Amino acid sequence: MSKSNLRSTFLQKCPPSLIKFLFCVAIGAGIWFSPPAAGISKEGWRVLAVFAFTLSGMILKPMPLGSITLMSLIVLIVTKVLTFQEAFSGFAQPVVWLIAAAFFIARGFIKTGLGLRISYKVMSLAGKSTLGLAYSLVLTEFLIGPAIPSVTARSGGIFFPIVESLAQAFGSHPGKTRKKMGAYLMQTVFQCSAVISGISLTGMSGNPMVKTLALGFGVDISWSMWILAAIVPGLVCILVIPYAMYKIYPPEVKRTEGMGELAKKKLEDLGPISSNEIGLTAVFAFMIFFWCFGAVFGLNSTVVALTGVLTLVALNIITWPELMSEKGAWDTLIWFASLITLATFLKTFGVTGVFSEFLGGYVQSSHWQLSFIMIATTYFYSHYLFASNIAHITSMFVPFLVLAIAVGTPPLLASLVLGSFSSIFGGLTTYSCGPAPIYFGAGYVTTKEWFSLGFVTSVINLAIWFTVGFAWWYFLGLTTVGG
Repeated sequence: MSKSNLRSTFLQKCPPSLIKFLFCVAIGAGIWFSPPAAGISKEGWRVLAVFAFTLSGMILKPMPLGSITLMSLIVLIVTKVLTFQEAFSGFAQPVVWLIAAAFFIARGFIKTGLGLRISYKVMSLAGKSTLGLAYSLVLTEFLIGPAIPSVTARSGGIFFPIVESLAQAFGSHPGKTRKKMGAYLMQTVFQCSAVISGISLTGMSGNPMVKTLALGFGVDISWSMWILAAIVPGLVCILVIPYAMYKIYPPEVKRTEGMGELAKKKLEDLGPISSNEIGLTAVFAFMIFFWCFGAVFGLNSTVVALTGVLTLVALNIITWPELMSEKGAWDTLIWFASLITLATFLKTFGVTGVFSEFLGGYVQSSHWQLSFIMIATTYFYSHYLFASNIAHITSMFVPFLVLAIAVGTPPLLASLVLGSFSSIFGGLTTYSCGPAPIYFGAGYVTTKEWFSLGFVTSVINLAIWFTVGFAWWYFLGLTTVGG
């Protein structure tokens, strides 16, 4: 049998996952065995090779993310690039446990039905128009956004079923009737979800990673500082987007008579508010308070979150077996901690510094504001190349932060803006974040429309962030060095 036939037979019988895995290995090996680039040490080059393998694995997903990232750490240990303690140092980061705790809290919102109750309550007060319905959905997600750090769980798990059921209740289904209401609601809620994820530190699971990476540059972003910096431009965005979408992608059904009655019926089906919902509300209020003012009492956000989780367990609102079975939390803890290790040592071995110096020659300007806008915009639109916010943050956040600081941008401001953008750029494509395939898969918005609307919305977001945002940050004193 000829070599070409053997190759063809292998490709036909080989599982797709194995082919993807071998492709990832080839990418990593190609870098590992090539000469290091100028200015990068042998150790740094090998961490880069393993990181490339990990990143390609996150995109192609030949194996669960946890196994891919653990494999990467083991390779670095076996080849003596890192010690065991160094390789697993990411698991000691408080932010890793904050994310796990946030998943557990989200479980409480879903289990008790409090998330749905809040949604239906706001919808019952939304008025009698499709535009009012869109605003009610967006406002509701904004209110509970800080409570559910997984944008997929929040937007895809809670709000998508509501949006779909509302569209169908008014006769809008995939196909000929998709534009009656469903297409508008799907795209509007999705785009605003991306913005809402960037407004608070706990709005998206990648945001705490931004906080951890920024610490390497002496920038400590508190929960209150993140939301204070993002709240004004973020609110303007979620106020503008539903109306802008209403004009450029209008629903055929403008009036929604009976929507309030439908929401009230759903509330009746839920029954009276339960003691568990009341308990969860009280615990969550406690966490919000100490996330804002914890520094006064010497409490960091992770301690507050874990205390909240254990309180929910003590009240039997969620149970310990439920926490142990929360696969998403434990899987995220493993791969997130592993990525923190890789990102940390890319910086330690100078790889990100070399990369930022390379980019620096293309964005120099006499005004740091203009340079930073160019850097942040490039960071934003490079997300077209990624299918995961986390993968983008892991590979690109530190180099772009280094570059932003190098051109004179105040480190705190640079961290906050790039951090928010790390969520907002999730609205660009059909694959750009977890909820995207869910909303797109509903069949209401075509691929061409999705990419077009994603780009238009991104222009609106960036315009607001660089105008309203800069004015707000100037008022807060963030635009001065040391601010």
